[in-house]
Amino acid sequence: MSGQRVVAGVDGSPESDLAVRWAARIAAQRRLPLHIVHAIHVAGLYYGGGGMSGVGAFIALAQEDAAKMMNESIALARAVGPNLTVTSEMPSIAASSALIELSRDAKLVVVGKSGRGEFTGMLVGSTAAAVISHAHCSVAVIRHRPDVLAVPAGGPVVVGVDAGPNSDHAIALAFEEASQRRAPLVALHAWSDVTYDSTGGATRVPVQWESIEEDERRAFAERMAGWGEKYPDVEVHRELVRDRPRHALLEQAEKAQLVVVGSRGRGGFRGMLLGSTSQALVHFAACPVLVARPYEG
Repeated sequence: MSGQRVVAGVDGSPESDLAVRWAARIAAQRRLPLHIVHAIHVAGLYYGGGGMSGVGAFIALAQEDAAKMMNESIALARAVGPNLTVTSEMPSIAASSALIELSRDAKLVVVGKSGRGEFTGMLVGSTAAAVISHAHCSVAVIRHRPDVLAVPAGGPVVVGVDAGPNSDHAIALAFEEASQRRAPLVALHAWSDVTYDSTGGATRVPVQWESIEEDERRAFAERMAGWGEKYPDVEVHRELVRDRPRHALLEQAEKAQLVVVGSRGRGGFRGMLLGSTSQALVHFAACPVLVARPYEG
């Protein structure tokens, strides 16, 4: 990930304000510029008719409101980082398209969990799916929590590790974040997505848990190999648990300052960005969630 700036999507909601402040803090710490974006989907404003003069007045009002919102977002960012370089734009396209395109030269895209306007329900609908699935850099999701910036000094960075190579991007980003934050890293591998010994039916297939656990432990070690040497400053704690990923990650998120997950997975994290694990993390994690994607600029 070699992008040169942090991009924050805004819409004036409380989640958006938190996202701007969080993005500003990251940009200031990493000495990167911050680019704030509010998409005004002009095509959608024509729906309902009313004549061209009426539409023009409505668009002008929307643009005026957007400019005020943008100024407020810039002020929030500068309050966090007085020396921060802040730029902004209000493209006349859909929010997902704007953020995906801007992610081409970004280090990170930051969005709120939900909002209004072009970002309404973005993390339960097509906009979130598009941004998380197609962004050219990693995406941070900030949910509305009053103390989201007041993370305990000793809070760790937590990374979800699966058995396949697709989690390497998440591991790399998690080590980078832990090093930058001078925080310990908890690497979590939850390998039981189904409780086999509690399934219904008259006949139950015996499960050799010891053998499965040993295989998972070996795969976990392979995924983590070499990272400690690359980041000797990061204190690493490995957690191998027989549990569903969402349960284990949500529990860890209670005491974490950040949870990092991959954009794709297999094994315990299979399909996580399309299913219950990602939804649970985005909606209920007690800290920001960072979805790691390989840089594709």
